[in-house]
Amino acid sequence: MYLKNRILYIIIFILVGASCSAQKLQLKILQFNIWQEGTIVPDGYNAIVDQICESGADFITLSEVRNYKDTRFCDRIVQSLKEKGHTFYSFLSYDTGLLSKYPIIDSTTVFPCIDDHGSVYRALIDMDGQEVALYTAHLDYLNCTYYDIRGYSGSSWKPRKPMTDMDSIMMNNVESKRDNGIQAFLEYANQDKSKGRIILLGGDFNEPSFLDWTQKTKDLFDHNGLIVPWTVSTMLYANGYVDAYRELYPDPVTHPGFTYPMDNPLVEVKKLTWAPEADERERIDFIYYLPYKGLELKNVVIWGSDGSICRSERIKEHTLDAFHISGNNWPSDHKAVLATFSLKRK
Repeated sequence: MYLKNRILYIIIFILVGASCSAQKLQLKILQFNIWQEGTIVPDGYNAIVDQICESGADFITLSEVRNYKDTRFCDRIVQSLKEKGHTFYSFLSYDTGLLSKYPIIDSTTVFPCIDDHGSVYRALIDMDGQEVALYTAHLDYLNCTYYDIRGYSGSSWKPRKPMTDMDSIMMNNVESKRDNGIQAFLEYANQDKSKGRIILLGGDFNEPSFLDWTQKTKDLFDHNGLIVPWTVSTMLYANGYVDAYRELYPDPVTHPGFTYPMDNPLVEVKKLTWAPEADERERIDFIYYLPYKGLELKNVVIWGSDGSICRSERIKEHTLDAFHISGNNWPSDHKAVLATFSLKRK
């Protein structure tokens, strides 16, 4: 009898353990600036498709969607992915786009692209019964003040005297529409929060994070001795959002996480730099999330090579950043970011 009971307990333990593990769901999100739909790089469109397939991402947020020649880019890439055995869902958007392996219940233009001043879109997704609000953002590229600090105009990219007065820096920065785009996101996402949804945001923000311009980095990377409370990241943190990369890698010296400008060997250097005599390396591609019960960040990698452009030179990064170096063609002048989460189901 004792032996029978012991065997029964073991069987129950195995079944309960299997049931608990089955309640955990993995989800991956990829933020990917695709550089004018891959048109700048030879065979860039197919490289976008290949990188998405290789990433295994469930959600992809895209920057620089242009719908060239009256085509719907997201429709095209959904079809191309289907031909490779991957089913995704999307909708018509411009400037930014998104893809989801799970069905999209609803889509919303949160901040429309007007005169190329950035955009934010939202998809409400049914992830096996769990609602996910996925936002994609490509924020205003003008008044790009981290260039002004480095001795280049952040709107014309002509050489200028470095801007080092903090009041001038912050005033110049908010002359862009980046804070407007994030404010629109925050207001809309509050509705999702009230309805108990997971909220994810991916984007090319065209603005650094205050977590990267710190006491430790003020004399590095042409920061000119400055500690800058960059607007967009400050707004997001004030509202409880978490920068996935900095959550796992809080030290901006050992893990700078630069995503731009990337060394793309298929493109000449002068097309990869806006500030040819400066160190313009920045982390401007982000994945943010709102803490949610059962949602756990497991891993974040820079999806791209360890090559960057610095002072018009192709260099290799010697940091502790985790890179995914693909042997395939790379379609962009940005590196992407891939975050992996686990979700413990109720």
